[in-house]
Amino acid sequence: MDQPQSRLHDRPEPHADSGLSQRLNRLRAGVLGANDGIVSVAAVVVGVAGVTTDPGPIAVAGTAALVGGAVSMALGEYVSVSSQRDTERALIAKETAELRDDPVGELAELTELYRQQGLREETARQVALELTERNALGAHLAMELNIDQDDVVSPWHAAFASFGAFLVGALLPMIAILLPPAAWRVPVTGVVTLLALAVTGAVAARLGNAPLLRATIRVVLGGALALAATFLIGRLLGVSGVG
Repeated sequence: MDQPQSRLHDRPEPHADSGLSQRLNRLRAGVLGANDGIVSVAAVVVGVAGVTTDPGPIAVAGTAALVGGAVSMALGEYVSVSSQRDTERALIAKETAELRDDPVGELAELTELYRQQGLREETARQVALELTERNALGAHLAMELNIDQDDVVSPWHAAFASFGAFLVGALLPMIAILLPPAAWRVPVTGVVTLLALAVTGAVAARLGNAPLLRATIRVVLGGALALAATFLIGRLLGVSGVG
């Protein structure tokens, strides 16, 4: 069979932690959902606060952004992860058929993969034989495709994680903009938003093994630009009489 070269040599043995992909999938969706909830709702309420100090329109606009954004994030995650799940299921079906139709060739392929990991020919064949006897499909999926047949990602888990995290993230700027006196609303919201973004940026960096400081600064600067832009636009519209 054709081997996906980018993934062949990343895993020397099948997964030992069933359910890991599901947990990472939910965590990733949660971090992204929280980050989007913080930025998008903060930008909306700060923009409206640039037009009016009346808490009514601010609350209405923020609530609409919160609900619409949460639903949109959940739908987006569901569609995206559903595509990933369908791809994984198709690969599992393909590998199952190949093992059924050409078990000798598949054993030779698995042996070669282990040999490429640095094992001697005899050792590689012995490992391939033992794994094939125990769980041929699992061995091939893990070694060739980095897939655990018992841990296919769930679009529902990702959707619910993203929905809930968006709501939690969005509540921070909503509370920050509505509780303080009118003169302090925008500054307090800005500080709360940037601190929350620093946390989500750091968590995302840890998940992706990225440089912590660089990733955090990037997220915070992006959020600061979004807040500044929407507040400026709101202020200009308010001055021009549009609001």
